[in-house]
Amino acid sequence: MPFETFTRLVDQIPTMTELQLQGLGEPMMHPRFFDMVEYAAARGVEISTNSNLTLLTPARAERLVASGLHRLQVSIDGATPETYERIRVRSNWQKVVGNLNGLVAAKRRLGSELPRVSIVFVVMRQNLDELARLVRLAGQIGVTSVWVQHLCHDFGEDTLPAHYRPMHEFVAEQTLLSEDPARVDEAFGAARSAAAELGVDLRLPHTTTRPAPPGTRGPERCEWPWRGAYFSYDGQAMPCCMVATPDRINFGNAATDGVIPIWEGSAYQAFRDRLDSDDPPDICRSCAVYNRTF
Repeated sequence: MPFETFTRLVDQIPTMTELQLQGLGEPMMHPRFFDMVEYAAARGVEISTNSNLTLLTPARAERLVASGLHRLQVSIDGATPETYERIRVRSNWQKVVGNLNGLVAAKRRLGSELPRVSIVFVVMRQNLDELARLVRLAGQIGVTSVWVQHLCHDFGEDTLPAHYRPMHEFVAEQTLLSEDPARVDEAFGAARSAAAELGVDLRLPHTTTRPAPPGTRGPERCEWPWRGAYFSYDGQAMPCCMVATPDRINFGNAATDGVIPIWEGSAYQAFRDRLDSDDPPDICRSCAVYNRTF
């Protein structure tokens, strides 16, 4: 997203309190990422982002601490180089862990509580047994929060685009929804014990389908279209981050047509009306959030 487009969107939402700078890919690849953070932080907005920290350097770590970023979720899906680098092709576990240590050190050196750092661990069959070890690694580094996410996607097989089929197959193979519950309970129990010992805030997901009660609809299922706008790099408005790309669904371009006209427009409202009915939009029917399969 061009910096000028970003500032134009931000300036149109004077009541904004939270901003998530995230899309498909690594945020720090954007040449003006830090300018974006500083621009929004100067308006009192709480900004968060996700990163794999591969591109972090000592200089960038110091700027990140000084930028006003409120929260940073660091993606680490393995507690050993072998597992992490198998899941994240062409990655370097040692470099990521080293950069995380450097970031924590920069916060201490500059006397800053921000950004609040959490490790995000996407749990799956192949890394489940490393969860407790990952919690201990977090405690050793000085990260006091570990968020564990269930591996899921929002595509039903009947509507699956061909280029997403490998992802669908990977999820089907690795999801814990079909794993032995005893193995899951043992791994989660070990992680809880490690977190209690080290004072780490551990957030674990449900690993069984928890469907909403009959008749549940609207914001009780998913509040995204009511509480926050989601824009693509060129300003196209989508209902939520689960959509991923605007070719699947969008409500128009807020960069050219304005944030408020899009937010209050007929397309957005029609989507909300259907989500708040017994006949939700097709894109929601197979969504893991809507169906609570996490």
